[in-house]
Amino acid sequence: MRRRLLIGVALAGLLAGCGGGKEETFQGVPFEDPGPIHVHGLGLDPQTGTLYIATHTGLWQLPEGQAKATRITDRRQDTMGFTLVRPGLFLGSGHPDLREAEPDLPPLLGLIKSSDNGQTWQQISLLGKADFHVLRSSGSRIYGFDSTHNLLMRSDNGGTSWRKSKVPEPLLDLTIDPADPAHLVASGEVALYESKDAGGVWHLRGATPGYLAWPSAKRLYLFDPQGRVQLSDSPAKRFKQLGSVGGELHAALVASESEMYAAIEGETIKRSVDGGRTWQVRSRP
Repeated sequence: MRRRLLIGVALAGLLAGCGGGKEETFQGVPFEDPGPIHVHGLGLDPQTGTLYIATHTGLWQLPEGQAKATRITDRRQDTMGFTLVRPGLFLGSGHPDLREAEPDLPPLLGLIKSSDNGQTWQQISLLGKADFHVLRSSGSRIYGFDSTHNLLMRSDNGGTSWRKSKVPEPLLDLTIDPADPAHLVASGEVALYESKDAGGVWHLRGATPGYLAWPSAKRLYLFDPQGRVQLSDSPAKRFKQLGSVGGELHAALVASESEMYAAIEGETIKRSVDGGRTWQVRSRP
């Protein structure tokens, strides 16, 4: 996308709903660099140990051993949905910074992808039609919660075409069984739900909502909005509490077999290497 700086253009009212159900207006970020504001998503590159941070003010990176996140290019798009599919390949959604975008670029980016660690982004589908606040992938299958229409959307061909299904309530988060891409656990603001047919039918899974991570078949994690960490060693079993992140959790969580990262208030990133029992500060703005 060719970018053009738009100065003195009234932007109020063009974008709403970025705050997870609370209406707000996005007017572009300041010309000075404000740092990462409102973390929406995290992605961990297992090859390099680099943590990628998708925010209201663009995409940032935190290489292993570095204390402060640095901006990737000068693009400041509001990257809402975000997932790292594999090293080097990202999927995203959200809204452009209208002072940098082409004049005819719509306020909803639909599905976009980057094949160069966030240096550049390409349009895949649903431009102007979908606002994914949650994006998850398993192989060529992609799930996205479109907050504009409160629908779960599924693509089995990398985002070229989509199927729609209803959800019990607007989703905070969704995670995929690493052993079965049709098996999902999702959270709304009220409760937790489970589907075994790719979102066609949902069943109540529990009364505690929160953010989710499913790094292996016997490790399904639930983080409530206050940052308390719970673990279920089987989707059919109840969660047991392990510890606490130590702050209110943003909609940003990522876990691998050996470590977990969570974004809490103040844009602080915390890391756990003992399965969520204890947490240390990895980075502050």
